[in-house]
This record gives sequence, C-alpha cells and structure tokens, in this order.
Amino acid sequence: MSKKDNYAVIMAGGVGSRFWPVSKTSYPKQFHDMLGTGKSLLQQTFVRLAKIVPADQILILTNSEYTGLVSKQLPEIKNTQVIAEPAMRNTAPCILLSALKINKENPRARMIVAPSDHWIEDEEAFASDVHRAFEACTKQDLLMTLGITPTFPNTGYGYIKYQKEESSAVKKVETFTEKPDYPTAQSFLKEGNYLWNAGIFIWKTSLIIDQYQQFLPDMFSVFEKSWSKLNTQEEESFLENHYPQFENISIDYGILEKAKQVGVIEASFDWSDLGTWGSLHNQLPKDENENVSINAKSVFIDSTNTILRTSKDKIAIIKGLHDYIVVESDDSLVILPKKDEQEIKTIRNLVMDKFGKNHG
Repeated sequence: MSKKDNYAVIMAGGVGSRFWPVSKTSYPKQFHDMLGTGKSLLQQTFVRLAKIVPADQILILTNSEYTGLVSKQLPEIKNTQVIAEPAMRNTAPCILLSALKINKENPRARMIVAPSDHWIEDEEAFASDVHRAFEACTKQDLLMTLGITPTFPNTGYGYIKYQKEESSAVKKVETFTEKPDYPTAQSFLKEGNYLWNAGIFIWKTSLIIDQYQQFLPDMFSVFEKSWSKLNTQEEESFLENHYPQFENISIDYGILEKAKQVGVIEASFDWSDLGTWGSLHNQLPKDENENVSINAKSVFIDSTNTILRTSKDKIAIIKGLHDYIVVESDDSLVILPKKDEQEIKTIRNLVMDKFGKNHG
C-alpha cells in the first residue's frame, strides 16, 4: 500500500480542564503554546503527522465551538478536513464517523488516530513506529496501538497487557485496564508485560468499521442508514440530528476491550500526555533548583521544583515556594502545591459556580 492510502485523524475537542486557568472551555489547551515553542500543541501534532501522512489527508476532529480556532491555527487545511462534533460523546462515535468518511473516499485506507495535546520529542522514532504499525495493521489484519514503557506506577493512565511470550515487535494484546489504583499499578510494573495506553491507534478503516458493526451495532446502524450523506452538504444536518443521541463511550471500552485482533508496539519515543501542570514541569528545561518558568521574566528566591506560567514578559518574583504551581491568566491567578494538582478540575468547577461559566 502506498502513502496515499495513509490518513490521520487528530482529536482536538477536549477542554483540558486540568490546565485551568490557562485552558478554558472557550480556548482549550490544544490551542495554546504550552511548551513555549512558538506553536500550539495542535500545530505541533499536525506538523508531526504531516511527515507521515499527506497533509490534505489529515482530518481534525473537534467540537463545533472550535472550528474557527482550528481554521485560524491551521490555515493550510481545507474546510472539509475539519469534522465538527455537535456534542461531546467521547471517542467511539467520532472515530467511527471519521473512519466511515475516510473509507468512503478510499476503501483501501489506513488511519492513525492521535490526540492533539501530546508531547513527543523524537519525531523520527515516532514516524518509524507508526510506519511499523501501518505495516502490521495491513499484513496481519490487526487493530494496532502504540504503548508507552511505564516508568512509575501512574494511576492516571490506562494500561495495556500484552502476551509475554511474544518476541516480535508487534505483540498480541490481552487486556486493557482503565486507570488502576496504586497497588494495582505497582503490580502491573512488577509483572513487566504492561504498557501505558497513549491513545494512539492505527488500523485499516474497513477493519475498524467491521468491529463497530459487531460490538456497537446500534451506533453503526445509524451511520449505515445515512452513509450517502457523509462527505456531502447533508452531513452537517445529519450529525446535528443524530450525534447528540449517541452513547457517550470510549473506543477502548466500546471496541478494543472486546476485539480479538489487537496488537501493540512498544513505543521507541519519549512521550507525555501533558495532562497536568506537573507533567508539563517534567518536560521543560529547569534552572539549578528545578524551577520552570514559562513566558515570565522570572526571579526565583529560595524556591525549588516550582512551575511558573504568566502572560508574556511579565516580571514575576517567587520567594519561598517549594513544589508549587503558580499560573496566571488574563483574569485568574492560581497558586497551589503540586501534590494537589488533581484538584484543579474541582477548583475550576467551584470558580464557575461562584463567578460564572465564562471563567471556566
């Protein structure tokens, strides 16, 4: 199969609430330059995938609220490359929609599904792993995923268990486990045949569509009846009428946990899902006291292991903070210990209840 049969789908519809107050419903984290590179996370993801897939065969899945932001940040793409979800319904409905759209255009197509907000430094290694997965999904007729070697018992990630006896690069998947508790995560690392689930999937469109027909038949049948409307002017009204009624279900739970033909490749690239301020701190250059400064003209005094993010060129003096998150946005300032970063989502909801939804 040629490169012309390779397609990509970037999932860019999330709110990124754990990066509040920078990431807000009106302008989520995938549209921000979180790493100070000059490009947003979405733009970086697009450039990364365009080295593997023809740029005009990259689709952006996003919420209908964000189509303007997508077009502004990726002016090189056509309107037909942006798929607007009229309601947030997790990953299963949107991946089926994109697979059907691609398959209608090219029945031989293979697709990679990737989140828009991940950090991947070694893009050559990433490309190599993706090419290997494209090959495996074609030759072995597998639903492929890329797994990340776990470095500690993280309870915020899903895990993929693969068959130990597999010696090839492509390993057969036994089970998927959603975010485990700490003792379970520890036992996974001890067993040695578990990988973090990065949410990066590669498969033939024809195979994944068959899996929906088998495991999510009600969802599939709605699309099947309206097959003729996809990739036409009627698609938008079809989605507005039917999409909000779809089950809110992930591709992992709806398909992958039930499918038999699933393979995984252990990623050879560094990866972070950039899910929290702490994970962002881990990826950025630090001073001699492990402090990170983004955008600010900063001075750290008697402070260690702290991440500071302000508006551009703001002078910020931080004294006496150890293991803290300090984040300033246009209308908000958040200062809290890093150990409490999982509470940011709850704090955001409290602020929205007290001061209005426009603050979230």
